[in-house]
Amino acid sequence: MKILLVEDDALLGDGVYTGLNRENNFVDWVKNGESALSAIAETRYDCVILDIGLPKMSGLEVLQQLRKANNNVPVLILTAQDDISDRVKGLDAGADDYLVKPFEFAELCARLRALTRRTRGNASETIKYKNIIINTAAHTVEYNEAPVELSRREYTLLVEMITNQGRVLSRHTLEQKLYSWGDEIESNTIEVYIHHLRKKLYSELIKTVRGIGYIISKH
Repeated sequence: MKILLVEDDALLGDGVYTGLNRENNFVDWVKNGESALSAIAETRYDCVILDIGLPKMSGLEVLQQLRKANNNVPVLILTAQDDISDRVKGLDAGADDYLVKPFEFAELCARLRALTRRTRGNASETIKYKNIIINTAAHTVEYNEAPVELSRREYTLLVEMITNQGRVLSRHTLEQKLYSWGDEIESNTIEVYIHHLRKKLYSELIKTVRGIGYIISKH
């Protein structure tokens, strides 16, 4: 999952950032509203974790600008424990969910998974494509009822391709999903991961659209 974390509290932000990366996500972290809008304009995120109390521009203002621009990225807002008005304003402004500080990290992860399932139109934690079964909670993959060991980026690439079946995805789009800011990206990195998936699953799974990108045909 590609996540944008918008949090100005260094201690909380570092904990969430580190934890989400350990859970096989790819996370970009910014500390103010202006940077959040710039990041969202440049990158397609699966979801945004948005603190309400931000410097320069509040989280509510960020959210309002996103929705005004018809950007429907799922947003989970973080609010102070006693600030019910922030929760109401956030949901009315277009937030998809909220979490009250302090919170349990496991609940944050569960809520993020639920948000992405709803966005993909899938109420279950299981994604099925032909003989491939993906459990998005456990981060496991089976093919022909046998477990398949995938690296973090191979897994993320497979989920992205299958949830966008029938749509051509460019190399740039896939790179944004598989890497966070500051990661080194080699010129043939996507081709390498595509090759690994074809080898571990089956060769016809992902088709190359020359000069454009890659596609998985609709089930």
